[in-house]
Amino acid sequence: MKKSLKMIAMMFALTIALVGCATTGDLEKVQAQGQQTSAKAEQALKEAQEAKAAADEATIKAADAAERAENAARLAEERAKLAEERARLAEEKVTRAEGNAKQDNAAFEKSMKK
Repeated sequence: MKKSLKMIAMMFALTIALVGCATTGDLEKVQAQGQQTSAKAEQALKEAQEAKAAADEATIKAADAAERAENAARLAEERAKLAEERARLAEEKVTRAEGNAKQDNAAFEKSMKK
């Protein structure tokens, strides 16, 4: 009886050991899942790098646009100053012309009185 009990216990232990071990198919499935995970991680990394490159390019374009806007504002300011200076000079010319016209009229009237 002891022998048969030992034999049954050994058979039971062997069965449990065999059932608990992974089969080649199980190992292949795990490897395939690992490879899929690695591929997904690599794809995500690639997409992240592309997104960073696009963001860097957008940042550079934005900086260039800001610089162009600053230059345009500076040029507009300079042109406004020049326009103001020209307007001031034109007003001076008008004032001188009016003064000259008054002098000419006074001289003409004086000469007419004689």
